[in-house]
Amino acid sequence: MLLLVPTPIGNIGDLSLRAIDAFKEADILLCEDTRVTKKLIHIIKERYSIEFKENQEFISLHSHNEQAFVEKLEPSFFEQNVVYASDAGMPGISDPGQILVRFCIDNKIKYDILPGANAVLTAFVASGFVQTKMLFLGFLDHKGTSRSHGLQEAMYNGYTTILYESPHRLDKLLLEIDKEDPTRRIFLAKELTKKYQNYFHGTAKEIFDTLNENYKGEWVVAIEAAESQNESAVTQNDILELDLPKKVQAKLISKITGENIKACYNRLLNL
Repeated sequence: MLLLVPTPIGNIGDLSLRAIDAFKEADILLCEDTRVTKKLIHIIKERYSIEFKENQEFISLHSHNEQAFVEKLEPSFFEQNVVYASDAGMPGISDPGQILVRFCIDNKIKYDILPGANAVLTAFVASGFVQTKMLFLGFLDHKGTSRSHGLQEAMYNGYTTILYESPHRLDKLLLEIDKEDPTRRIFLAKELTKKYQNYFHGTAKEIFDTLNENYKGEWVVAIEAAESQNESAVTQNDILELDLPKKVQAKLISKITGENIKACYNRLLNL
């Protein structure tokens, strides 16, 4: 059997009793980083005086080797109690795990997923944005056209959108959002569940000025959904099918989506 086990995103107290039992009974622990999982298990043993199975095997399974690892697997591997744990949070959310689950489904292997700590949902609720439809995009590409397209998707999809961002690029993201829509409200969560957890509400420029280059830590960004336009039966695809100049198409699409006309035009040129 395979069991995917979420681990705390900061506060060790968020580890569930079911997760502790799963670690205790595991024969094989697949780990995004074996050092991190071993440290977590050491804390569990010390804090709760719990005895674990002897001779547990720890195997490294991360984003760079997951596909190759799974391709070599035999279904018999899961005749033991196999646990997969990422470094922090829910496996499969910007972490490995989904390929393992797919293998189990395809080979009729029993598997289960434990609920637990997750930065995406925590930040979504903490944002206070009342649009209850949410889209998670993970990390935007670092640069270039793909980053620009990713930002457009984040800004104009009609949902509250959640991003992860590196402290090294957070200032860049805030300036990009400010340039695109200086009135858009956003929410930043820093170091969720940890000692220095902090929340920031406002426009991108307001938060940029508040942080004053203090970008250290792990960040989750929530972008409030753009104000909805009048309901229309016309879609972007309908407009793209019309024999119209790109500039005209961009203006029409902007009307129904709220997207910046210039940004929309540049995006259409790359379609």
